[in-house]
Amino acid sequence: MTDTPIRAQNLDNLWMPFTATKAFKARPRMLVGAKDMHYQSDDGRQILDGTAGLWCVNAGHARAPIVEAIARQAAQLDFAPGFQMGHPGSFALAERLVRILPAGLTQVFFSNSGSEAVDTALKIALAYHQARGETQRTRFVGRLRGYHGVGFGGISVGGIAPNRAAYSSQLLPQVDHLPHTHDLARNAFSRGMPAQGAELADALEGIIATHGGETIAAVIVEPVAGSTGVLIPPVGYLERLRAICDQHGILLIFDEVITGFGRLGTPFAAQYFNVTPDLMAMAKGITNAAVPMGATAVRGAIHDTVVNATKSGVEFFHGYTYSGHPLASAAGLATLQLYEDEALLTRVAALAPVWEEAVHTLRDAPHVIDVRNLGLVAGIELAPRPDAPGSRAYDVFVEAFFNQDLLVRSTMDILALSPPLIISPAQIEEVVSRLRRALERVS
Repeated sequence: MTDTPIRAQNLDNLWMPFTATKAFKARPRMLVGAKDMHYQSDDGRQILDGTAGLWCVNAGHARAPIVEAIARQAAQLDFAPGFQMGHPGSFALAERLVRILPAGLTQVFFSNSGSEAVDTALKIALAYHQARGETQRTRFVGRLRGYHGVGFGGISVGGIAPNRAAYSSQLLPQVDHLPHTHDLARNAFSRGMPAQGAELADALEGIIATHGGETIAAVIVEPVAGSTGVLIPPVGYLERLRAICDQHGILLIFDEVITGFGRLGTPFAAQYFNVTPDLMAMAKGITNAAVPMGATAVRGAIHDTVVNATKSGVEFFHGYTYSGHPLASAAGLATLQLYEDEALLTRVAALAPVWEEAVHTLRDAPHVIDVRNLGLVAGIELAPRPDAPGSRAYDVFVEAFFNQDLLVRSTMDILALSPPLIISPAQIEEVVSRLRRALERVS
């Protein structure tokens, strides 16, 4: 980190991701340190982390076992090519992941982010059908308000309107979208899974009737849609989607970049809902965000079909320079060991009722029109200001950071909460009380 005082630094040269750049540079929000449940701001304040960074620091910040593992690995083997070569760490991490993955997902392909993990899953789906001789299966089905990263494949199957509109003429052509599962009129202030809406999965039958099930390669959904504002699946919805896919030979992909690694009180959301996909994208919590890494888990039969279709040479023409990077692998192994040592992959199961009670006390806070929760995640939806959608939640986000020493996330007029899994009941109450004060001040 530079010794130059933050306020004296030139902020002109960095083009920031997903940021209102002019507003940020007019009033910068700078983080210079982190430990456990808190960030440190450049003006010396301790910021309570209500979002696990960006849904990713599941075990809390700057955990010594992870830091030390990265340092050791950097001194021993800083880089190893992954094309036609290997190193022990990536094989060890793949084996360790399979131990906690849903049964049947036995192969792991490493990448560097959730975006790349999704694009990898889409490519594997196409390769699988091609290897089986079903080359007509080229269509994908995503879901409205879904977020699957920023690659052209992920944007294409994603359903967040601004992301798609910015590149609409360059997206994959054969993509359809299911309706999203958010039904404010019927399910506002649901605790856990909404009781109504499983029939929304039947929209897949309509897409099949239009294009033919034999043309569809895969359906991709987030078990819980996070980036769009925490949309919880209705009871029975995912089971219905799985059954329709099975009936028509369509692969089911879960994007578990956010829900993976203990967020719902199980290693993955697939285990929480008892619905196993054919492929699963993951990232974020895989290394506790200490080193960028993504991964795609695949059913063994899919892997074997693709590999056995080629008699010799490269079987799958895909990969990244940093696939299974030694430092990322070391961070991943240390992270999984930390999860095991502290039982973090299942801790939320006992903590979730405390979290639910706390976040639902915000029901009567100014402008709140919905509170929804599952595991250790919550969405607080606000009534939008006339002619200025998204501004109210953004103002609460800024107020929370500067005046309440709390980090939350805003997306349109929804505030998302997803703290590190190490949060205590007392810190849960502190998150909610600080957020209430921010809501009251903005109102």
